[in-house]
Amino acid sequence: MSDSARVPWEYSPAPESLKVSIESEHGIFIDGDFAPARSARTFPTINPATEETLSLIADAGAEDVDRAVSAARKAFKRWSRTAPLERGKYLFRIARRIQERARELAVLETIDCGKPIRESRDTDLPLVSQHFFHHAGWCDKLRYAIPGNSDPAPLGVCAQVIPWNFPLLMAAWKIAPALACGNTVVLKPAETTSLTALRLAEILREVELPPGVVNIITGAGETGRALVEHGDVDKVAFTGSTSVGKRIAAACAGTGKRLTLELGGKSPNIIFADAAIDQAVEGIVSGIFFNQGEVCCAGSRVLVEESVLAEVIEKLKRRMHQLRLGDPLDKNTDVGAINSATQLQTIRQYLDIGTAEGCKRFDTNCELPTRGFWCRPTLFTGVQPAATIAREEIFGPVACVMSFRTTDEAIERANNSNYGLSAGVWTDKGARAYEVAKRLKAGVVWCNTFNEFDAASPFGGYKESGFGREGGRAGLAAYVR
Repeated sequence: MSDSARVPWEYSPAPESLKVSIESEHGIFIDGDFAPARSARTFPTINPATEETLSLIADAGAEDVDRAVSAARKAFKRWSRTAPLERGKYLFRIARRIQERARELAVLETIDCGKPIRESRDTDLPLVSQHFFHHAGWCDKLRYAIPGNSDPAPLGVCAQVIPWNFPLLMAAWKIAPALACGNTVVLKPAETTSLTALRLAEILREVELPPGVVNIITGAGETGRALVEHGDVDKVAFTGSTSVGKRIAAACAGTGKRLTLELGGKSPNIIFADAAIDQAVEGIVSGIFFNQGEVCCAGSRVLVEESVLAEVIEKLKRRMHQLRLGDPLDKNTDVGAINSATQLQTIRQYLDIGTAEGCKRFDTNCELPTRGFWCRPTLFTGVQPAATIAREEIFGPVACVMSFRTTDEAIERANNSNYGLSAGVWTDKGARAYEVAKRLKAGVVWCNTFNEFDAASPFGGYKESGFGREGGRAGLAAYVR
C-alpha cells in the first residue's frame, strides 16, 4: 500500500517522539511485490500495551504459500549463480538501510511486540544490522568457512518460521546466512508480530534485491504448516516452542529436507559464593527479566551456593523493586507488556501452580496499567528440582531460586532438565568457570555475564532445545550442501 494509506499511530503520553506510520491493512510479499492474500482472510495485530488494533494482516492460505515457494524457486536459478561479491553487496546495502531506519524499526517493534524501547533500540536493532554486515563479508569466503568443503553449494528454497519475542532479529538470523550462501527464502513471521518483517520487505525493495529472493507470508499455524510441508522446500529453519518443533521434525522426517530447530529452554544461572554478588544479581535480572522473560535462553533457574543464598535473595528482591514496569515506549521502562493475552494466561497458570506446590512467591509492588497485558517481575524461593515451575518453560518474568552445596551438585542440578539451550556461571575463579562450562549440557555458556550475543558466535541447543546452530561458521554450514 502507498504511504498515503498509513495512519500515524500515537500513544499519549509517549516519551518516544517519533511517529511511525502503519498501514491499516498489510498484504503478503511475494516476488518483490505486496499483494492481498488470495485466501482473502485477515487477522488483527494489536499493541499488547494498550490492546488497540494496529493493522489487519493478510492470512495466507495454501495457494499463497504455493505462490511464494514458486517465486523463490524461480529466483533461486538466478540468485544461486549471482557472483558472491554481488550477493555481499546486497547484504551490505540491507544492513546499511536497517541502520538508517533503525529508530523507526525499533519503535515499530516495541509497539507490535511490547518490549521496552531501550531493548529494541539498543540491543535488537544493532544486532539485526550486524548479522547482515557479518554475512555480507562471508559471501565470497564460503570455501574457507566450512572445513572440508572447498566448493559449497546452496541448498535451494529455505522455509523459515520465526517467533514473536525477537521478530526482526530472528528474521535477520535466518535470512542473512541463507542469502549469503546463495539460497532463496520464504519467511513466515509470528502472527502477533508481523509488522517489522513486512517493513523489512520494504527495505529489500529499496535496495533492489532481485524479486523472489526473499518472500514474506503472514498467517498463523496453518500457514506455517503449509510452508514446512511444501514439497518444493529444501530447508526448514524454525525457532519456537518445543512442541511445535517436534511436529515439524516429524513432518520433515524422510523427506530429505535439511532442518534446523531452535526451541525452548529452562536455562540455569549458577551463582558461586566467590562471585561478585552485586554483579551476579544484575546478571540474574538481565537473565530473566530482559524482554519480560520471553526469551528461549532466559536464566529462569537460579542456582545459588547455599552460603550466599540469603544474601543473593535479599539483594535480588531489592533490585526487583527498582525495576520500572510500564509504557514500553518510555526509555526508562525495564519491563514492558507481555506479548499476548494467551501468553499472559499461560504465565498466570504457572504462577498459580508454583504457589500450589508450596514454593514461596515474591512479587514486586509496582502498579499495573489498567489496559494491556502485564505481569509483575516474580521470584519463587524454596523451589525443589521436581517442581513444575523448575522443569517447564514459563516464558515470562518468573525466576525460580534453588540452592546447592558443592560444584558437582550445581552441575547435576543444572543438567537435570529436558532442555539444553544455555547456562550462566558466576565465579571469581577462571579455572572453575571453564571446568563447569565443559560439564554443562548447554549449547551456550556465559561466564560472568548473560544474554550476550554476536553474529560470529554460534547459537543453539541440545536435547529438547533443538539441534543445529545459527550464527558463526556453524550457522553458514547449515545452508550449504
